[in-house]
Amino acid sequence: MSLRRFSTVRRASIGLVAGVAAFALAGCSQPADDDPASSIVRTTTKIAGAAVVGIERDTTTACPEPAPVDPELSGSTTHRVVHTTGTSEVPADPQRIVVLDSAALDAVCALGLWERVVGAATSGDGDSPQPGYLGTGISELPSVGPAGAPDVARIAQAAPDVILGSSPATGALYGELSSIAPTVFVGSDPVYWKTQFLLAGNALGRADAAAAALERYQADAKQLGIDIDAAQTQASVVRFGADSLEVEGPAAFAGQVLTDAGVRRPAYQNLDGAVTESIDDAELDRAEGDLIYAVLVGKDGTEHAEEVMSGQAWEDLGAAADSRVFAVEGEVWNGNGLVAARAVLTDLRNTLNGYAG
Repeated sequence: MSLRRFSTVRRASIGLVAGVAAFALAGCSQPADDDPASSIVRTTTKIAGAAVVGIERDTTTACPEPAPVDPELSGSTTHRVVHTTGTSEVPADPQRIVVLDSAALDAVCALGLWERVVGAATSGDGDSPQPGYLGTGISELPSVGPAGAPDVARIAQAAPDVILGSSPATGALYGELSSIAPTVFVGSDPVYWKTQFLLAGNALGRADAAAAALERYQADAKQLGIDIDAAQTQASVVRFGADSLEVEGPAAFAGQVLTDAGVRRPAYQNLDGAVTESIDDAELDRAEGDLIYAVLVGKDGTEHAEEVMSGQAWEDLGAAADSRVFAVEGEVWNGNGLVAARAVLTDLRNTLNGYAG
């Protein structure tokens, strides 16, 4: 195993208050035999009564071994890729990859090619320059500047043979990058994350492997739903930003993963045509569900969540009164890729039938 492989666990960086202990799955006192919660997972670490999910997440298998090149590209040196910004002649089996955002990095990780990354744009959020759910090795990749303004000179110095991103930060950037190496932009709307992952796989010479990985994910999500009886639960998803509170509909990234696992949503969160909708303090009833997933966006979002969830209106919600509120990582639940989707499935397995004990 490479010395750069992942550590067994990593600390989630969602801006939690100092002194929060490691997340643990622990049983409370043994319930009576007739208690339907006798086999329910209970969690210990909390923010304003919400159980914190994923403070320690196993990342050893986040990125699998390298996927094989598509058989039809065997013997080829390049292949043509049509993408959102143009058409590029891309190496059949790239060896030196620069990624321009976390979604592209998620795709490279999902196909096992992360150790070929010679430069990665950074998010600048949290304790790590890269999403923590991808593992500690990813966080040590050489930086080519922030995702919103990558350093073209540093990218050139990295000597990539392919550059992969979601969408250009500026109109001129595609031309600048294309003069360095074949550049592919796959799109940046999380609503279409599955299509974007398949396009990224094609750009990396691994369209077949990407399709197979996505098919396995769909099958695993469906089986998880059966295992945890997901159809019996209406799960609310709300997102806390620094000064915003939104409900997330089925079209949001996390909403899609919940749908893939067969989790039902409250009727008032089946948004017509919208990915999210803002709510205010007078509309907290729209956050209600059999349980609530509170998506925390950075330190400021966590502080906002603490403020709202400490209020009486929130505490009066049935899910809060029943200790069924779970604080989840924004970088995972607001993700845009297959590895993030699988991390959401892990969170569902650990919490959908759970209580914040």
